[in-house]
Amino acid sequence: MSQALIRDCDPAFEVLEPEVAAAPVVFNSPHSGRIYPRSFLGQVRLDLSALRRSEDTDVDVLFAGVVERGMPLLCAHFPRSMVDANREPYELDPRMFEGRLPTFANTRSMRVAGGLGTVPRVVGEAQEIYGRRLPVDEALARIESFYKPYHRALRRLVAGCHRAFGEALLVDCHSMPSSAPMREDRPRADIVIGDRYGTSCAPAVSDAIEEVLRRQGYHVLRNKPYAGGFITEHYGQPQSGIHAVQIEINRAIYMNERTYERTAGFARLRDDLMVLADALARLPLERGGDFRVAAE
Repeated sequence: MSQALIRDCDPAFEVLEPEVAAAPVVFNSPHSGRIYPRSFLGQVRLDLSALRRSEDTDVDVLFAGVVERGMPLLCAHFPRSMVDANREPYELDPRMFEGRLPTFANTRSMRVAGGLGTVPRVVGEAQEIYGRRLPVDEALARIESFYKPYHRALRRLVAGCHRAFGEALLVDCHSMPSSAPMREDRPRADIVIGDRYGTSCAPAVSDAIEEVLRRQGYHVLRNKPYAGGFITEHYGQPQSGIHAVQIEINRAIYMNERTYERTAGFARLRDDLMVLADALARLPLERGGDFRVAAE
């Protein structure tokens, strides 16, 4: 991988930490990155507007107010279409690359099959990102330079929170296209809470989020169509006092999905999310409980 890729996206992510930690909650926005290195753009067949379809536009801005409330926020600057931090470290599609992948790479996951591995093959409505295969070394270098440092920072924040408070809640923040798949007999969700079907956090966490959001007038669903990705599943260890939950926000609420510009709903949503953050800061977390096996 050219050093230009690293140089053009430096820093690769940002850790926003409060002067004084006030609550055992960490916020994370792994898909809000919108710095597209020139060297990456030179490798792809799509234009920038198409690449941005996988971006959680402005989600980091929506949650930025948590820092002044005493809770840290980690946000990516690198784009999801280049490397996806919400995957296993080596979920890779061998059809994308010239050369042999490491034997430990997961080449058979459902996400890989769908073109959405650690180095994605598609964006949007299954649009192919690349016109030719990439060298295997390119994928491995992206993982070393972007993915692994990001997760080191996330582990540090969660572990520090757990040490300081004896418990921790990781809130993984995302957005979803308004055309996201839903069952035809269900109304379109404004927000989807993902807790891996009750296994990644105590029931009180998801209950509190749903209660606050419904009180604010949002239509809320749980786990369908998004139950939480690698981050929610990997970091959520409620029996050990570490809880993780994913929040997916319908982009139509706050942005124009064609132009990527904020709409009048942005300010209201931002304020409502800060009410939610305050509620989570006051939430007494619990260990143990009835954690059912997640359905895939």
